[in-house]
Amino acid sequence: MSVHRFRAGDESFRASIAAMQGARLRPELHWEEIPAPSRMAPHAWAATGEVVLHGEELAAGRIVVLHDPAGQDAWKGTYRMVVLVQAQLEPEFAIESMLGDVAWSWVTESLELHDAGALELGCTATRVVSQSYGALAERPSTVDVEMRVSWTPAGEDLGPHLAAWAAMLAAAGGLPPAPPEVAALRTTHRASAPRQDGADPL
Repeated sequence: MSVHRFRAGDESFRASIAAMQGARLRPELHWEEIPAPSRMAPHAWAATGEVVLHGEELAAGRIVVLHDPAGQDAWKGTYRMVVLVQAQLEPEFAIESMLGDVAWSWVTESLELHDAGALELGCTATRVVSQSYGALAERPSTVDVEMRVSWTPAGEDLGPHLAAWAAMLAAAGGLPPAPPEVAALRTTHRASAPRQDGADPL
């Protein structure tokens, strides 16, 4: 059952969301609708998702669809996609100076794979390396990557953009690019879902 309460007069937004929810997505993605933020735009919808392969969570994140019928200058459109992608990578990424560029490629290639035209595309990629010392020195180092991405869809078909978010999660989780009907057999790099230590989703 939907947790979102559509406002009166937003039939166009309701139709766009319904059509988007019918998009074919990677089978590794498990998602569910969550309450949307109410202050970012007149209309909003949100979901959380995880990429799971062989029972193991590889990446997690959120997606928010914002809609302002009057448009917003910063968006250059009436819709805005705001997504969060998180994954824990293998320790070797701690010394990977190009990780930001790699994360950006996950974004652009995922949009291209699903022909999701994006305007005003922006991304912030954050890498957090945790290393233990002293009595905790035996704990392995961990590398968490977090990507905050936003863009304006070129057009009102939001299905490709939901699929692109799924592809970003899959890429961060180490899965190779694949059309929605093809399931991955293995990962390209070791990854696991990040710790959820109260991180702000947006």
